[in-house]
Amino acid sequence: MTEKREKFQFEKALEILEKIVESMESGELTLDQALQKYEEGVGLVRACQTQLNEAEKKIEILTKTLDGALRKEPFDPEDPSRGARKGKRKKDPEDEA
Repeated sequence: MTEKREKFQFEKALEILEKIVESMESGELTLDQALQKYEEGVGLVRACQTQLNEAEKKIEILTKTLDGALRKEPFDPEDPSRGARKGKRKKDPEDEA
């Protein structure tokens, strides 16, 4: 159930961001109101970006084994050694150039 909750929060943040943009584009806000909306929007964008970055890392952990089968490894956001490049990967001759 955690995944549904996270998705709902992300979608809700996008809805709020859309409303913020609409209100700022309307030209009906005072300068102080516009600055407050801008700050709120920046916070939401950062939160969404963090969630997207974590989702991307989880996807990268899904790796192919030597026989072509897929293997899913647990994601630990505190472990910087994890990621798409970890594991057995064929060397690309262009990487060495």
